[in-house]
Amino acid sequence: MVQTQMTKRLSSETTVAALQAALVAARESGAAVCVALVDDAGQLAGFVRAPGAFLISADLSIDKAWTSAGMKMSTRELGEALATMPSQVRDGLLRRPRLTEVPGGVPIIVDGAVVGGVGVSGGSAEQDDAIAGIALRFVQENIS
Repeated sequence: MVQTQMTKRLSSETTVAALQAALVAARESGAAVCVALVDDAGQLAGFVRAPGAFLISADLSIDKAWTSAGMKMSTRELGEALATMPSQVRDGLLRRPRLTEVPGGVPIIVDGAVVGGVGVSGGSAEQDDAIAGIALRFVQENIS
């Protein structure tokens, strides 16, 4: 017998609203950031760059979202895990395009399934993590 599993997906409306929630949080914290959301396949679902954000933050926010969705953990957790691994494993993984251990990426997990990832870049590591967390909570509370 074939079993099917219904998985929730990011809608355009939820994605845009989550980006807006992240921008509001960034503005309140005084950080000029880029925010990216990817879907469950790691494809860009939404992106926004606040005026004044570093140019490199655009690509880095997308990389953080992609990494967290693909690795099913935050980029901060990935960095901590890699610190315990042999140098060949750590260096090999970090040579992969788009994979990053820079804090600010979190997977979007709903009902035990990864439905995407959020990446924030441009503030401090703590600001990026906090802003990503706000976008994550928004998605988790509003996904259908």
